[in-house]
Amino acid sequence: MNSVSAYVREAGTGDPVVCIHSSASSSAQWRPLIDRLSSRFHVLAVDLYGAGRTPVWPSERPLTLADEADLLEPILAALGRHFHLVGHSYGGAVALKVAMRHPDRVESLAVFEPVLFSLLMAEDPDQAASREICAVRDDTTAAVDRGDLGVAGARFVNYWMGPGAWTAMSDLHREKVAESMKSVKGEWHAIFEDATPLHAFAALEMPALCLVGSESPAASRGVTRLLTKALTRVTEVEVEGVGHMGPVTHPDRINALIERHLDRPGSVS
Repeated sequence: MNSVSAYVREAGTGDPVVCIHSSASSSAQWRPLIDRLSSRFHVLAVDLYGAGRTPVWPSERPLTLADEADLLEPILAALGRHFHLVGHSYGGAVALKVAMRHPDRVESLAVFEPVLFSLLMAEDPDQAASREICAVRDDTTAAVDRGDLGVAGARFVNYWMGPGAWTAMSDLHREKVAESMKSVKGEWHAIFEDATPLHAFAALEMPALCLVGSESPAASRGVTRLLTKALTRVTEVEVEGVGHMGPVTHPDRINALIERHLDRPGSVS
């Protein structure tokens, strides 16, 4: 296990809620949820490798979801009890890995479009959604390898948030996202190469909430579709008019659904 520790921002007391952010983001994306829940829950938002205040992943071998889960183990051990898991996009994939490791400790699971694209590829690598996301992966990786971080960032952001989203960002935001593309290259490997088969998720018996945006790309919607077939106690909610970055662009709507799930796991509809 790597000795690096994840940075954690936390607030509140009560049952622990561990929140895991998306790619090209950090624990800061969960500030509205922390504010919303901290009067009743102990909310912990973590920085994964290369995000926020956590160091980048050492480059001696490719990053895996197991490595990200290892990073969180000291935090989970310190809780000393059951906890809830919340994850968005790449963070949703990490949350699934954590849940598979600790099925008896996870009280509930809430994920917004976890991007576990290994499941999509296992279903059919030639389907349109698979080809689409492979093209984004290949384009961004090639741009990073050339040193064109801005090109990589533009391709990444415009895919997930829609055409023109990159140019609409401030210069500072574009600079931060471009720099994060170095870590995103490793994250592509982690979510495409994970070996967990779809049927294994049937072993997760905690109440699960799978959120999906009506305007999201086919690839992330496809992963959510597969997971809702496999999970044992799952509720799927499609949020109208919201895209893949819903927890960031529409925090009030998404966080209200998460809060309802935490209060009464499995009751959101």
